[in-house]
Amino acid sequence: MSAAEIFNLHGKVALVTGASSGLGAHFAQVLAASGASVVLVARRAERLTSLQAQIAKSGGKAITVSADVRDRNAMAGAFDAAEKAFGTVTILVNNAGVAHAARAVELAEEEWRRVLSTDLDAVFFWAQEAARRMLAAKSGGSIVNIASVLGFGVDKGVAAYATAKAGVIQLTKALALELAFKGIRVNAIAPGWIVTEMNRDYLATERGAAIKRDIPVGRFGEERDLDGPLLLLASDAGRFVTGATIVADGGQMIALRG
Repeated sequence: MSAAEIFNLHGKVALVTGASSGLGAHFAQVLAASGASVVLVARRAERLTSLQAQIAKSGGKAITVSADVRDRNAMAGAFDAAEKAFGTVTILVNNAGVAHAARAVELAEEEWRRVLSTDLDAVFFWAQEAARRMLAAKSGGSIVNIASVLGFGVDKGVAAYATAKAGVIQLTKALALELAFKGIRVNAIAPGWIVTEMNRDYLATERGAAIKRDIPVGRFGEERDLDGPLLLLASDAGRFVTGATIVADGGQMIALRG
C-alpha cells in the first residue's frame, strides 16, 4: 500500500472543535485536503463560514456548527448535524481550549473552572459522545485529543492549564484502554511552542526569544509541523496506535529533562 493510500481519509467524517482559528482551523483544512468531510465547531460563526468557504474552494466538504464546547445540548446538536450531512463522525479532534496567565495564589475560582471545564471536561464529554455514536454505528474510529507539553512539565502562572492538559493525557490512556477492543483508537498530540495568531505577538518579544533559545531545533513550531502526527493518528497509518501521546516540541522536553 502506498503512502497516499494509507493516509487517505476519503469516506471519513471528521469533527474538529475550536475550528474557528489557529490549530483547529489548520487541522480542519488538513483533514479536508486528505479527503475527509469535516464538521467545523466553534463559537465564532463568521470565522467558521469563512473557513468553510476556503475548504470548498479547495475542493473539500465542510459544514459549520456554532457551539460552545461546554454546552452539552450544543454538543449533541453538532453530532446530529454531522450525521445528517455526512454520516457518523469517525474522526474527532478535541482541539478547543483556553489558556490563562495567573499565579496560583491569585487564580480566581471562576478562572480555574473556566479552564478546566473547557480544556478537560469538554474533552471527556465530546470523546464520550463520539464513542457512543461510533459504537452504535459499529463504525470504529479515531479520537485525537490535543494536549500540551505542559501536561508533562509545568511553568509559573499556568497551574490550571497544566493540570487540565495532564488530565487530557491520562484521559487519553483511560479511554484507549476501554475502547480499543471496539475498534476505536484514542490518542493525543502534545505540541510545544507552535506559532499561531494567538501567540505570534508574544513570541516576537524578548521573552519569546529567550524561549526559542531553549528549543533544541532552534525555532518555534509551525502549524504544519503537526500535520504528520495528526494524519498518522487519524488515518489507517496509525491503526495499531492507541493510548499514545505524540510530543511535537522541537526537542524542548529533552532539554528540560536532561
